[in-house]
Amino acid sequence: MLLIRSVTVFDAIHEDPFVADILIKNGKFEDIGDNLPPDGAQVIDGTGLYAFPGFIDAHSHLGMDGYGIGYEGADYNEMNDIVSPQLRAIDGFKPMQPSTRAAVLAGVTTVVTGPGSANVLGGTFIAVKTVGRRADDMLLRDNVAMKCAFGENPKRVYRDKADSSRMTTASKLREALFKAREYMTKLEAAGDDASKKPGFDMKMEALLPVLRGEMPLKAHAHATEDIFTALRIAREFDVKITLEHVTEGHLIVEELAQEKVPLAIGPTLSHASKFELRNITFETPGILAKAGCDVSIITDAPVIPQEYLPLCAGLAVKSGMDRFDALKAITINPARHAGIDDRVGSIEVGKDADLVLTNGCPFEVATVVKAVYVNGKKVEA
Repeated sequence: MLLIRSVTVFDAIHEDPFVADILIKNGKFEDIGDNLPPDGAQVIDGTGLYAFPGFIDAHSHLGMDGYGIGYEGADYNEMNDIVSPQLRAIDGFKPMQPSTRAAVLAGVTTVVTGPGSANVLGGTFIAVKTVGRRADDMLLRDNVAMKCAFGENPKRVYRDKADSSRMTTASKLREALFKAREYMTKLEAAGDDASKKPGFDMKMEALLPVLRGEMPLKAHAHATEDIFTALRIAREFDVKITLEHVTEGHLIVEELAQEKVPLAIGPTLSHASKFELRNITFETPGILAKAGCDVSIITDAPVIPQEYLPLCAGLAVKSGMDRFDALKAITINPARHAGIDDRVGSIEVGKDADLVLTNGCPFEVATVVKAVYVNGKKVEA
């Protein structure tokens, strides 16, 4: 057990911080209050320290890339098949890369990571803690979402093979969903009669949770036209969707506020490396949050190193975002985005004891992370 006394708590639920004791037991937040009895717990004086929930990135490729070794070690895109929903991030995740260690020491305790955006359908994402040596032991949730991509990336990667227009990208996604729906209908009609079931198709099997509403499409879309196409297709097939990147979201804020779908904004700490990023600005998350949208701030690591997630929130604040909205954008909102908010994202009794202790606001460069706890255990520097 661990008891942190008199620490200033930013729980990501209440807008105003408060001073309290935090009791951690069996990897969970056991109690939060005043003058809690130690009951044999290790006691830490938290006076002058700030306590935050472990930071969460809703869209990353941490552990999927080849840190320090270039593309030879990268596993976040299948480059031979533009439609590959059967791929699973857990089979490509490399926990022991230095980037994972850097992330947790900066207070990023959970990431939602998976395939990149080269393919129309790229496979499923996972939510993992950033401490461990084996992906299975770090797993918070498997099959969080099914990655799909719009815009320039599929066109560029497959221009000479299978895709040279936005219309083609959309048609390939529709085709896969139509086929999967037909496959599902035949499975359901067959019931327990194996002789009537369609031949096993791994791609179609992978899309069944999407069609059944058990897993959302995770739609890479920067430009306004791609955002609207992603939403259009989701409505056509009555499937859940989250929008990822949303670089031009501030240009269509009224429409997005009406849509009520989770938005993952970023990576923004970069220049406009392609045409669809020409309107990139750190003002976007603040504008969307102010309009009532459910906003997460993301790094898209390794595009932005994972450890700079709090800094990205700080730059959004500098560009006008409310500070509490920015905190929620790297804690409880990405937890909800990924469907893991029952476990992480806030300092609440019963949740995983993922905790960051600092000497100031984590949005500021001068702030020092004093300690990080994952599942109640201190991460040794």
